[in-house]
Amino acid sequence: MSHFDEACTAVQAAIDAGARYADARVVHRRYEGMSARDGDVDELNADESAGIGVRALVGSSWGFYAVPDLSDAAARAAGARAARIAKASATVPGPPVDLVPAGAGEGTWASECVVDPLGVSLADKGDLLVHATGTAKRAGADLAEGLYQVWDTRTWFVSSEGHRIDQHVRKCGAGLTASVIGDGEVQRRSWPSHRGQYGTRGWELVDEIDLAGNAGRMAEEARALLTAPACPAGETTLILGGEQLALQIHESVGHAIELDRILGWEAAFAGTSWLDLDRLGSLRYGSELMNITIDPTFPGALGSFGFDDEGTPAVKRDAVRDGRWVGVLAGRDSAAVAGLDYAGSMRADGWARMPMVRMTNVGLEPGPHTLDEIVAATDDGVLMDINRSWSIDDKRLNFQFGCEIGYEVKNGKIGRMLKNPTYTGIGPVFWRSMDMLSSETVAWGTPNCGKGQPGQIGHTGHPAAPARFTNVRVGVRA
Repeated sequence: MSHFDEACTAVQAAIDAGARYADARVVHRRYEGMSARDGDVDELNADESAGIGVRALVGSSWGFYAVPDLSDAAARAAGARAARIAKASATVPGPPVDLVPAGAGEGTWASECVVDPLGVSLADKGDLLVHATGTAKRAGADLAEGLYQVWDTRTWFVSSEGHRIDQHVRKCGAGLTASVIGDGEVQRRSWPSHRGQYGTRGWELVDEIDLAGNAGRMAEEARALLTAPACPAGETTLILGGEQLALQIHESVGHAIELDRILGWEAAFAGTSWLDLDRLGSLRYGSELMNITIDPTFPGALGSFGFDDEGTPAVKRDAVRDGRWVGVLAGRDSAAVAGLDYAGSMRADGWARMPMVRMTNVGLEPGPHTLDEIVAATDDGVLMDINRSWSIDDKRLNFQFGCEIGYEVKNGKIGRMLKNPTYTGIGPVFWRSMDMLSSETVAWGTPNCGKGQPGQIGHTGHPAAPARFTNVRVGVRA
């Protein structure tokens, strides 16, 4: 069933109430998630919601109003209320607000989905988690946990500029963690990442992850970590696995290039940014191997879509090219303030939240090497993979990360396992030290990126591959 009529009614009501621009999103979302522990189903959650959110622009001020009611009267009232809120805000005027062009006015988009995640029976999903966690438990885990999550979202977007867009986006993913308890310590191994792997795909993604096939190995590696030596402290050559590098991109690049942060509009929970717009196009962010793209068109990645929540069509753009900072994540208003001519990165966590600048798929273009070549070229270093902890300052500059597992690299070969590996650095110094990068790219999904007040959860994607960094401080203990 189409809900364009309700969105049109809301937009017209906002214009009639004095807005110079208005848009409305009707969103219908279904969610399902299950977790299991030690061979038994632990929890099942399922919910469904539908509503309409309306933005109205009066002068330089936005108003937003949302209701969980799709009746004609409710849509009309929501549009009028959004305009009234904008008018009230405009009594304390700010800098002039324009909107850069949004592109195509009409469109339809649906994510590729081979197996409908909500069409797979709960019994089959439960059996998968029970089998995987049971396998890990029998292989020596003291605690084995598994989960899957599914989101099925339909959106109808209308604007006073003539936009009329509908999208159907299906996302899912799953993961498993095996933990073991030692003398005053806990070690864990996760598959395929510390939060699971997620994408804008169907249940075929979960089948490919093969939780049960990797569960026993995760338990065995977690137990082996109890007796492994600790990661030594000092400066060394660091090789990062693709999953950890994905989080490095998320924290030290993705958040830093959000234009609302750079402009000082977003300085609450998520902090600001160390970047200065005056240096866009000239700042040396990393080595020449560093090519970061903003790409919501990346097939199957978690941050993919056809149009953002302002109706801007998805387009691939450069954020860093040959190590130089050249692009940002932007919305129509922030781009206009910054003097840019593009937007396309505005997203909202459902109908009850106002769109804000969010990451889409922010990732590294493939490099010229393989992981085997990187290891073979390393005389003395440490390989780390799968995130365990993260810490980064408000400006997204100074960071410290911990990983689940590490390995010595000596004379071009992987040696003994290391536990509690950590590394620390300063963003641009770290990225400038990248001297080898693999072509073995995986689009890792982050389903829990938080930002804003009131808080919103964003789904982001991060294509990444193993890479090598020189003169990195590792083994930090505090």
